[in-house]
Amino acid sequence: MMVKTKIGLLYGGKSAEHEVSMQTALAVIKALDLEKFDIFPIHISKNGQWNKGQQITGPVADVKQLEFSNTNTLTSNVMAPALFKAEEEHAFDVIFPLLHGPNGEDGTVQGMLELLNLPYVGNGVLASSAGMDKVIMKNIFAQAGLAQVKYVWFIHSEWDRAKEEAYEKVETEIGYPCFVKPANLGSSVGISKCNNRSELEAAFTEAFKFDRKIIIEEGVTAREIEVGVLGNDQPECSVVGEIVPKTDFYDYKAKYQDGNTALIIPAEITEEEYNELKEMAIRAFKALDCSGLVRADFFLTRDGKLYMNEVNTMPGFTPFSMFPLLWKHTGVEYPQLIERLVNLAIERHKEKQQIKYTIE
Repeated sequence: MMVKTKIGLLYGGKSAEHEVSMQTALAVIKALDLEKFDIFPIHISKNGQWNKGQQITGPVADVKQLEFSNTNTLTSNVMAPALFKAEEEHAFDVIFPLLHGPNGEDGTVQGMLELLNLPYVGNGVLASSAGMDKVIMKNIFAQAGLAQVKYVWFIHSEWDRAKEEAYEKVETEIGYPCFVKPANLGSSVGISKCNNRSELEAAFTEAFKFDRKIIIEEGVTAREIEVGVLGNDQPECSVVGEIVPKTDFYDYKAKYQDGNTALIIPAEITEEEYNELKEMAIRAFKALDCSGLVRADFFLTRDGKLYMNEVNTMPGFTPFSMFPLLWKHTGVEYPQLIERLVNLAIERHKEKQQIKYTIE
């Protein structure tokens, strides 16, 4: 009889991306083979309550089935290792964090799992936190010599004290059009495209609702190209996909609600462009010390210039998500992708157990 792998799925979260995480969890559960895995759901509510549900033994049709209350409930300020046991006496073989945004994708949960010495899918503390903060990420990419569009950034108090100076800095160093974004958020939440001063002022106010730090990036006329990266020390790249939004840009609604976006896989690019893109994606992966998976996003201009945009250290697995589609077109079906990620997590954890923590 085959010994099944016990997986703890961690999803939801105290984040503006809570709903995205719920959809990701539903998709992953549908893809997992119950003959190979014992699945235990751990839901974090929007107000920070941790609730572990019963083992999933059959189909789950709706995200409402993944919300629990009054069962193994812990508040977010009580990190009890008991929550991370599949059964009373058995720890999970691996934790699969399906959390997006702050308090999940930013290294906080990863740090907790490190303290508990549990294997977990995806990036570690450093890569997660650096990848979440667009300013830190871009600074690291600049150090790694990756071409990027121009950018500036501000913290809320700095802007509050000198708003006019902030706007003038953007207009002098970046110009229009530009994009204003919360530094520590994904899924296009709080992002605005600005073509003039009045739009810029409104965009600052909107972005600061979601973070204390914002980043303003140069707008370029370019195709939006993405590639999936999978692995630990020897990462591999998928085929390339292209996002063609029917709206002005690839916003939250187009991503998750109405599917008002064309995803072209594989994208039409030259072999030379693909080789350059792969090299840049792997360089970015290694610069952040990533592991498991990332989706690397690029701008490709009409004259063939490639700019590194960002990496997403926990790309979504929703029906509209690019990452699993890229690997499907590369020859890795969704269930296989999940299994590879689980195996990569266990591989990385085993390697860490060889590290010495004592001096004899």
